[in-house]
Amino acid sequence: MTDMPDSGTINAFNDGIIEEFRANAGKVGGQFEGANLLLLTTTGAKSGKPRVNPLAYFRIDGKLIVIGSFAGAPISPAWVHNLRANPAAHVEVGSPSGIDAFDVTARELPPAERDELFDKVAAAAPGFAEYQSKTSRVIPLFELQPG
Repeated sequence: MTDMPDSGTINAFNDGIIEEFRANAGKVGGQFEGANLLLLTTTGAKSGKPRVNPLAYFRIDGKLIVIGSFAGAPISPAWVHNLRANPAAHVEVGSPSGIDAFDVTARELPPAERDELFDKVAAAAPGFAEYQSKTSRVIPLFELQPG
């Protein structure tokens, strides 16, 4: 990935998704229409400020899973660094009755568990396998545990 957008472009894009998500009970259109999205609020590792990111998520084997793919970039997205520094986070997920919001604790999956679940993610959404093939880093998976 040679042409990574700058953080201002990424933030503006994400802000539009966040606004649409919250205005439409967790539903968005465009390239993410029909996707399972959640809003993850982390605490900035350096700033200590809340940071909100829209993320695709999967429910696999009873676990709520998010993937630090950053579209196959050579670095992890900022939210990964934030969760590693402070695993306490907050999630908003669309539901038939609106948006369900709850606190979570993030657990980065160890290699064997990560590999097993990554295969399931890639089977459900082949784009993630493509992202992994673009980068030499191992794309991390996190389980978001309620409570």
